[in-house]
Amino acid sequence: MINKLFPFLLWFKDYNKEKLSADVIAGITVAMVLIPQSMAYAQLAGLPAYYGLYAAFLPPMVASLFGSSRQLATGPVAVVSLMSAASLEPLATAGGPEFIAYSIILALTVGCFQLFLGVFKLGLVVNLLSHPVVNGFTNAAAIVIASSQFSKLFGVYVDKSPHHYQTIINVCKSAIHYTHLPTLGLGVLAIAIMVICKKVNPKIPNVLVAVAVTILISKFTGFNNDQFIPLENIKDNTVVQSIQEFNADVDKIKELGTLRANLNNELKEITADAKEHGIHIASEKQLDVEHDLALTNAKIDKTKGAAHIKRENLRLVHFLTEKNTNGTPVFYTEATRPETFETDGAKWRIKISNKPLNLESLTMIGAGAVVGNIPKGLKVSIPKAPENTTYFGAFLQLFPFAVIISLLGFMEAIAIAKSMAAKTGQKLDPNQELIGQGLANIVGSFGQSYAVSGSFSRSAVNLQANAVTGVSSVVTSIMVAITLLFLTPLLFHLPQSVLAAVIMMAVIGLINTSGFVHAWKAKRSDGIISVIAFVSTLYFAPHLEEGIMVGVALTFGLFIYKHLRPRVALLSKAKDDTLRDAVGAGLRECDHIAVVRFDGSLIFTNATYLEDKVLQYIAEKPDLMHVLIASKGINDIDASGEDALSILIDTVRSSGREISFCGLKEGVLAVMERTHLIDKLGRENVYVNTRSALESIYKQIHSKGDCKDCPLKSYMPAEIRG
Repeated sequence: MINKLFPFLLWFKDYNKEKLSADVIAGITVAMVLIPQSMAYAQLAGLPAYYGLYAAFLPPMVASLFGSSRQLATGPVAVVSLMSAASLEPLATAGGPEFIAYSIILALTVGCFQLFLGVFKLGLVVNLLSHPVVNGFTNAAAIVIASSQFSKLFGVYVDKSPHHYQTIINVCKSAIHYTHLPTLGLGVLAIAIMVICKKVNPKIPNVLVAVAVTILISKFTGFNNDQFIPLENIKDNTVVQSIQEFNADVDKIKELGTLRANLNNELKEITADAKEHGIHIASEKQLDVEHDLALTNAKIDKTKGAAHIKRENLRLVHFLTEKNTNGTPVFYTEATRPETFETDGAKWRIKISNKPLNLESLTMIGAGAVVGNIPKGLKVSIPKAPENTTYFGAFLQLFPFAVIISLLGFMEAIAIAKSMAAKTGQKLDPNQELIGQGLANIVGSFGQSYAVSGSFSRSAVNLQANAVTGVSSVVTSIMVAITLLFLTPLLFHLPQSVLAAVIMMAVIGLINTSGFVHAWKAKRSDGIISVIAFVSTLYFAPHLEEGIMVGVALTFGLFIYKHLRPRVALLSKAKDDTLRDAVGAGLRECDHIAVVRFDGSLIFTNATYLEDKVLQYIAEKPDLMHVLIASKGINDIDASGEDALSILIDTVRSSGREISFCGLKEGVLAVMERTHLIDKLGRENVYVNTRSALESIYKQIHSKGDCKDCPLKSYMPAEIRG
């Protein structure tokens, strides 16, 4: 029992210095990959880069302590990061305080759901996501993730469109005119370093090497050269006016957002009060609040549209500043530059996002974007509910997304753990792994982490580094903590394009085109579902959950259809003396005996289907004398199925024909015994197998002088075959 509660105690059985040394080296090696990767994935999740370090601190350690896999490396991963961003995008502005709060609450919600599944041993619920759906989704997600990094790779900035493909088109248009070549160059260099290191020696921490080299280049070449100026240092009245109007729009959006939250709370109170008093008709006050809420939403949409246009226009403005200027530089546009003016040769832009611009300190980007300042220290505190929202309200909003992220994240984690267990011979417990992943997300949320899962690339590094136990993950967490406490200044000059390159290289492994071919070969319907899930995910991106919903809906639709119309085959003898589907194998059928095989459970969804098929065979074969139901494929039967069999027996016998069953399973036979259907059928009409049934039936048919020249002749008793 104690080992069940604290599975990490099993690590120390026969543990020694050699194993400890291997675990420490593996932990440090994984940390070298995890630190830059986690920062990249945090930005993919719509968070500041350093939140990736928070997500890399507690979760790896907790997941290893309470999970069942000793080599699984938990932390930020690409698909979960993108799902997290997509889920929260409608609720708050990416990177803002509310968005960060929602991200942390989402991790807590994901963890609670996973822990619930693990404690109550419901790990099998992951089977709701079929392999074809996951394959289609993962391939599409990899493309979405990789393409989402184009803007950082080219050093251009555009607003997100309703559909991801529209955003990428806008990025490509902007890149044609505004690509920052040094930014692109460092990104390409990082990719080249990672590829070369991987080919030379897979054990080289290629991500760390790429990051270290590009940081040094960035620092000593002045790659980042941002200037901070007051608004009056911009010498273009049109631009100044646009900045002021943009700030006014953003302030108005915030003001309207607060009003909307208050109206929503008021509406909830009115609705709850009406329910309490049994009132089902909307009151005048409720209608007024709903009217005000609709009007406020319309104003927010209108103001957001206006702010979007101003933001895009400001991003397109290029500024010039004087060469070798003393003091705070002054910036002009091409239209306002003085005639005798020697520029520094750079094209400057205003750094602008969804937040109001600081008019006392505008950020002017003259070169490449870097990570910048990372707060020192560990942040451990109780997760806070977003502004104007309660914990319960946030939980209800996030729960549908948390379910999808929980299942996807766990599927990824358990698939990785199984592949490693096959190599190490370790026994895995999926429910214990759910507990580990759930606790990792719960405890991680108290350390300001967003949702995490098992990582394929880092788990592979852990295994290659000969990690023996989860001590390696504990060492990894300690290394991340040391980085947060002492080493964050070293990451200041890390180029954003390099983080984009790290993500793009990481998701290449997610692309698996052979999965489509495999699904198609296994079953065409699965191949079609996989392709539809792929296309749907691409189309609906960034709302990836809709692509999954389409795939799951198709899977369940196909499942229900198969249960409504199970396979029913008319059998005949093949050359190898076995009974096979006469239509499928092109075999001649017997005119007097119909051997009917039913594949599937005989339940309420298909209870009448068997009767319909038997009546069809009777109509097609006027000389039919006996119907034999080969029942080996009937695994279960319910009340509707039993009633359908009773009606079938009456129908066949009323037509002057006989009916019998063979190969009935114990469970089905037990139901027939309890309902006395076996007595109605006659115990003499129940046979152990098909051969004994046909021998007996042939005796009955032969006594009437029929079935001499029959494809089922070899099943006759020897004395009859002559």
